[in-house]
Amino acid sequence: MAAIRLRKKRCAGGGAWDTECSESFPGETHIADDPHKRLIVAIDGPAGAGKSTIARSLAERLGIAYVDSGAMYRAVALWALEAHIDLDDPFRLEQLAKQTRIEFIAPGNNVLLNGEDVTTKIREPRVSDAASKVAAVPGVRRAMRDEQRRIGSGQSLVMEGRDIGTVVFPDARVKIYLDAHPEARAERRANEIGASVEEIAREMIERDTRDRTRAEAPLTQAPDAEYVDSTGLTLEQVEDAILKIVRARTSNGKAAN
Repeated sequence: MAAIRLRKKRCAGGGAWDTECSESFPGETHIADDPHKRLIVAIDGPAGAGKSTIARSLAERLGIAYVDSGAMYRAVALWALEAHIDLDDPFRLEQLAKQTRIEFIAPGNNVLLNGEDVTTKIREPRVSDAASKVAAVPGVRRAMRDEQRRIGSGQSLVMEGRDIGTVVFPDARVKIYLDAHPEARAERRANEIGASVEEIAREMIERDTRDRTRAEAPLTQAPDAEYVDSTGLTLEQVEDAILKIVRARTSNGKAAN
């Protein structure tokens, strides 16, 4: 089965987004340190909505771990491409997913695939396209889902993806559906990787369609998730909006589930 190692990140100063825990969320250090007050923050949404950036910073503010579930699928997709495995072969992809060893290493949340740092490689456009196809394979999703649940079973964390609040942690106390207008999402992703907005927009339309129509765990907003539209907002404004939701859903610092 897939083996994933995670080192928990703590709050740190020195960056434009960094704020001491005691100033950002009452009781958050207590939550992070107390295993009986486990907090799962599930953030779902389409590509380019800002999930990874927001989730990483939010986890630092709360003093808990951060898991980029998309990086897990990207890692499997990268290995499949490098091993020349047909992306239309669900059986081989499922076996590959079960054998994959993924590690998240702090600081920086670098991604290691079978011992190799692939943090940069998994963000290549070819891998992004392959990851969406790999993620549609039911056996791959089950393998990754089991690992994601294992990671969150004994600690507080912020996890982002496309089915975290609906499938992986349906009982999470805090669920966010982070979205943005398609044009804004395409522009953000294009700026990230240095591609044309038009090209990224076409790719996003295809990926959104695959993600929302796949048979296994399609992208959708959980009924009890808070909808946050990041269009036209700064990262700080989005983060503050989500922190308010976290406060509201964890009254008195109680964060079971």
